[in-house]
Amino acid sequence: MLLAINCNNTNIKFGVVDGDRIVGEWRQHTSAMRTADEHAVWLFELMRMEGIDPKTVTDAIIGSVVPQANFNLRRLCTRYLNCEPLFIGEPNVIHGIKIKGVGAGADRICNTVGASLMFPRTPVVVVDFGTATNFDVVDEEGSYCGGAIAPGPNLSIEALVRAAALLPRIVVEKPQNVIGTTTVACMHTGVFWGYVGLIEGIVTRIKAEFGKPMRVVSTGGLAPVFEGHISVIDQVAPDITARGLIEIWKRSKNVA
Repeated sequence: MLLAINCNNTNIKFGVVDGDRIVGEWRQHTSAMRTADEHAVWLFELMRMEGIDPKTVTDAIIGSVVPQANFNLRRLCTRYLNCEPLFIGEPNVIHGIKIKGVGAGADRICNTVGASLMFPRTPVVVVDFGTATNFDVVDEEGSYCGGAIAPGPNLSIEALVRAAALLPRIVVEKPQNVIGTTTVACMHTGVFWGYVGLIEGIVTRIKAEFGKPMRVVSTGGLAPVFEGHISVIDQVAPDITARGLIEIWKRSKNVA
């Protein structure tokens, strides 16, 4: 079986894959200080709780945007799983897509591959709700065309809390009313509906500039919070990044 690791700035997502099926999936807060031993104790216990024997994992692939965490993730695989992991971006990894421009991180490459699998021959915008909110544009040939990056909702909340002495930390949720009558209610409105407007505005402009009909999908930890409230998003695709990561492993290993 395959261990697919998606390391982002906020969370590390671990998935165990049997063929094309994800049989176990867990997430852990990202910390560059966490050792390979700590990863192993945490992950293997969760695997056993799901009835998965860690010894059945024979391969691993890692997509990471946190270089400081890479050493211990690699060590987890080499020491405890007896396999050398593939890393997105290394020369021996074949993602099989064209990248128009520069600066595409592992997460955006995986989103592009996942989008081309889920929506073949269809232009797609992937809105990825993470630490940053990424907009990944994929053309009908499955090429990465670029996109946009905005601060994520939680990052905006942290900026408000740090810069404004009287503003409390809140969680992202849909407010009952647009016009808030308390400080907290006003913050909920500003963050939630502010991001609805931001996403609708950017996607509308991407579509206009691209000039062709496009499918718009959302993914990432906060995607379910906004589901049904952003008019330009057609569907939530929670596994699109993982699907891309798995497909890149298959292409690199030449697995049908």
